[in-house]
Amino acid sequence: MPHAVSDAPHEACGVMGVYAPGEEAARLAFFGLFALQHRGQESAGIAVSDGRALTVHKDMGLVSQVFTETTLGKLGGCLAIGHTRYSTTGSSRLCNAQPVLVATPLGSIAVAHNGNLVNASSLRRALEQAGVRLEGSSDSEVIARLIALEANQAANLTEATLRVMPRLHGAYSIVMLTPTQLIAFRDPWGFRPLCLGALNGNDYVVASETCALNVIGARFMREVEPGELLAIGPAGLQSALAGEPPDLPRPRPAMCIFEFIYFARPDSHIYGKTMHMARRRMGQQLATEYPVVADVVIPVPDTSWPAAIGYAETSRIPFGEGLIKNRYIGRTFIQPDQRMRELGVRMKLTPLRETVSGKRVVLIEDSIVRGTTTKYTLRMLRDAGAGEIHMRISSPPYRFPCYYGIDTPDPAKLLAAHNSVDEIRRYIGADTLGYLSIPGLMRAVNLPKNKFCLACFNGQYPVPVPREAARCKYALEDPGPTPDTT
Repeated sequence: MPHAVSDAPHEACGVMGVYAPGEEAARLAFFGLFALQHRGQESAGIAVSDGRALTVHKDMGLVSQVFTETTLGKLGGCLAIGHTRYSTTGSSRLCNAQPVLVATPLGSIAVAHNGNLVNASSLRRALEQAGVRLEGSSDSEVIARLIALEANQAANLTEATLRVMPRLHGAYSIVMLTPTQLIAFRDPWGFRPLCLGALNGNDYVVASETCALNVIGARFMREVEPGELLAIGPAGLQSALAGEPPDLPRPRPAMCIFEFIYFARPDSHIYGKTMHMARRRMGQQLATEYPVVADVVIPVPDTSWPAAIGYAETSRIPFGEGLIKNRYIGRTFIQPDQRMRELGVRMKLTPLRETVSGKRVVLIEDSIVRGTTTKYTLRMLRDAGAGEIHMRISSPPYRFPCYYGIDTPDPAKLLAAHNSVDEIRRYIGADTLGYLSIPGLMRAVNLPKNKFCLACFNGQYPVPVPREAARCKYALEDPGPTPDTT
């Protein structure tokens, strides 16, 4: 089945870290991961420390499938990190599930990573030349092994990590566990979100999004700064900045704009902005740029709801629920053939005939990447009697592949890379098609353009992408793998 109902891109992972003496850290991490499930549905894992040793439990599947009362009961300790994965480097199999557990001369570490390194292949080769044996094919393990190797010359694991960070080119928001510390660090561009929260006064939580703080009653303190490392342990909270990568352009803030458009949960805050309100303004701006005479505005559920509400508010066209989502279909590893792909969409979405039959419909979606799912969705609406379908996309055309953590590395599969807007309109079967402009998107976000990465729209990559990074997500696999899909 398709990974999601929408035709939007798929993200890399969600991470969670807990330092809470006297608390059941694994249970807190579990609930945090539950709130971050939207960031990855392939595998999940939690690592805990009892102050002496690390224990990891991870498996394929959703958070609720991987963890039970029995498994959580075996994860005793007041420090924990957790991970929920969508693969962007390395196939979807157990050896690539996280957290990654590695032994070092300074004690074991567990690493959970959100993002994607563009120089993972060269780093892996350097490790192999140094005699390091890797068990999986993810860039996350490469990071963990580099820190372990550096620990041979460092005074402590914080120092080892700070030495490794400038060698990591690309996107990484990471939580790392040692027997006595929770360490969190972020790339100098800040591609992926990472925030810090306070729990019960003296305890700390680190998470990909603020929604994970809310669910366990933690108070948002601030975002982890780009290039910053936080070390949380018996000595309290300590902060340090890593050196800048010596062979790259000077870093600037480059938060992935799709966190605002699609990835982050609507109730999360990034850069001080609520995702729901930003997406609502995207819909309002879209209605200004592409007005149309119609009877009803409907979203592709669920993430397009705020934009559809905004479009309806500005256009004064009634908002309606025209597509019903089956909320009990989880990710499946059964791969349908081409004949079954439309059935896969129909299993997840059902048109509400009473809303669309005989109507001029404005259909709101976050983005169109490959276009296949969108085409099937419009066909279902036609079959349900929709008279006209006016497609409106609350982001600009997705024309360039992402190498920083979105699963779109192949430009041949990007519909807008090789087709005009009118050609896309004809392919998906819409009467009209309108994309939000880049200036309109930035007005809706209400933040400076230079705080974001917009490479998927304009091809301007903040971190240069070596040719090897453009190969595929299985570049670190052993020769001759059968891809099955951080």
